[in-house]
Amino acid sequence: MKTTGNSTYIKKQKFEKKTWLLLIGIIFIASTLRSPLTSVGPIIGSIRDGLGMSNVLAGFLTTIPLLAFAFISPFAPKISKRFGMELTLFISLFILTGGILLRSVGSIFFLVVGTFLIGVAIAFGNVLLPALVKLSFPLHLGIMTGIYSVAMNLSATIASGISAPIVMNTNFGWRGALAIWASLSILALLLWLPQLKSKRSLETQTEKSPKGKFNLWRSPIAWAVTFFMGLQSLLFYSTSAWMPEMLVSEGMDTEKAGWMLSLMQLSQLPVTFIIPILADRLKDQRIIVASIVVIYLIGYGGVFAGGVSWTPLWMIMIGIAGGASFGLAMMFFALRTETHTEAAELSGMAQSSGYLVAAIGPVLFGFLNDMTHSWKGPMFIFIIVSVLILICGMKAGRDEKVSAYKTM
Repeated sequence: MKTTGNSTYIKKQKFEKKTWLLLIGIIFIASTLRSPLTSVGPIIGSIRDGLGMSNVLAGFLTTIPLLAFAFISPFAPKISKRFGMELTLFISLFILTGGILLRSVGSIFFLVVGTFLIGVAIAFGNVLLPALVKLSFPLHLGIMTGIYSVAMNLSATIASGISAPIVMNTNFGWRGALAIWASLSILALLLWLPQLKSKRSLETQTEKSPKGKFNLWRSPIAWAVTFFMGLQSLLFYSTSAWMPEMLVSEGMDTEKAGWMLSLMQLSQLPVTFIIPILADRLKDQRIIVASIVVIYLIGYGGVFAGGVSWTPLWMIMIGIAGGASFGLAMMFFALRTETHTEAAELSGMAQSSGYLVAAIGPVLFGFLNDMTHSWKGPMFIFIIVSVLILICGMKAGRDEKVSAYKTM
């Protein structure tokens, strides 16, 4: 037998039928965590014109899910303790499906309410999947985290790529382009049904930390992970929201600027899979953090310097750094904790406070552009945030656990 922390696991984890069913279920849940969000951006103009919305309200549609993430994430571990992770995720998929269909009805009220429900549902998946992976695949953390991270980002890329063609080339319109993603959440629901026979509860299977009781919110490591998560999310959502406009201001045509964003997202996929595996093999991940920040600075520095001839290279660099930082952030929830309970709590803390930080980005960038009538100031913020990621990542990447700081 092999002991990890205070949990006992078999040395060789066998992949039986039920294990494969669990993995498939996790993959499909992961695929629903970004696609309902990234499908909106490319057709926001059609939604705005179809409902007669203001630009402010249209832009707020990006912020609503982030705020839902921030406010709901702390409650996900508590609800899971009571009902079990399987049932909690199953119910969240129902809420997600309802939210997707509701926002496609064709009114501003239902669009806003549906978008909020989508954010609530996704918050549960964001928090619980890292804990479920740590609990179910303790000997394969890196590769399993990589698999569900790739599923999440691949579906996001596909959603952002096909939404506009659905609107332009079919009779579905923007409502159909949004509603189609309910089919994916329904499929995830069906594939998750076998897991309802189990009840992996964060309460019934909780192990006490070997360091004794502690307050997660007083742990410097926990805050470093939280800000690393939040700042890399701020870069992703701000880049997704405004980079095409920045490139257009540099002289690139609108269609090509949109393709540059797709290129960035595609560049994320390989490293999203590779980085968790690499991070799992290293006790100290600071060298990964430093490499990520160097690549960020090259990419954003190139955009800041101006000119469009090298833009594809800059977007690939930004995509590589973004995918690597996301994959590493997901791994920190497991690497910096002793038990799956701590992993869920750290995930909830990091995604709650982290997404509040991320929600500031798109609004701040738009405000600065309105005030200065230039994108140079917002572009420079990309560089400042990259440096802040280095500072937080150097702390988060140390071989320490959040429970090392005992407060009780």
